[in-house]
Amino acid sequence: MAKTYGLRLTALLATGAAVVALMLPTSVEAQISTTRHNLGSAGPAGNNTISGTDEVCVFCHTPHAASSASAPLWNKTLPTTTYTTYSSTTMEAALSNDAGGAIGSVSIACLSCHDGSQAMNSVINAPGSGFGTGSIAGNWTVGNGPTPVLANGVLGVGIGNLTADLSNDHPIGIQYCGGGPTSASPAAACNDGDFKVPTSTAIGNLQVFWVDTGNATNARQKTDMILYTRSFAAGAGPSVECASCHDPHTSANPTFLRISNAQSAVCLACHVK
Repeated sequence: MAKTYGLRLTALLATGAAVVALMLPTSVEAQISTTRHNLGSAGPAGNNTISGTDEVCVFCHTPHAASSASAPLWNKTLPTTTYTTYSSTTMEAALSNDAGGAIGSVSIACLSCHDGSQAMNSVINAPGSGFGTGSIAGNWTVGNGPTPVLANGVLGVGIGNLTADLSNDHPIGIQYCGGGPTSASPAAACNDGDFKVPTSTAIGNLQVFWVDTGNATNARQKTDMILYTRSFAAGAGPSVECASCHDPHTSANPTFLRISNAQSAVCLACHVK
């Protein structure tokens, strides 16, 4: 009897362990430590990494002495680059009139690495240093991704280095759907019917906007197209930024897209075509 019970218990534990093992890839996949944005020495094989630290978050965030970027507690000096932005005769959207104009919100945080103007290990507050040490000292190991680093830690050629010429990239810092929804009237229809009307709610004292991607909930999810509240002539309203389509913390989809782009799902999440 005891032997039979022991065998059953062993089998049950083995089954449980197998279930946990099956669950792990899904939960781990959503973590930044497994993505190319882990630049620390313990980053995955094939990453660009630096020997100076095994920390993950420090390359972008710091709890103290952060920059003034709209991104949370940003740990990089904002570039002073003059950018050439996208424009076309068919674009029916105003640029933000925030300080900094079109390049002045969450997108500037992305560009502080992705315009190739400064090294990826150039930070305001290096790990364990106190304030303002300027960089993470160490040696770079070049990964085999599409955008290797140069000897000085700057992103090399490839899609990861957008340079200062953004005229051939999706526009950023522009009002969504030609304007219409504002914090004063968040339920207003879009001025441009070629776009889906965004969802809106108040979080704290901020009106937030997003385009629902069909996750069957009224709450904003990381897999929705996130719109960022910025200032326009008509008032505060939703703006399209780099992180509207890309989530830098997960590589569940290629190029950090918030959802799979199978059958152009990313484009068609917002555009009515």
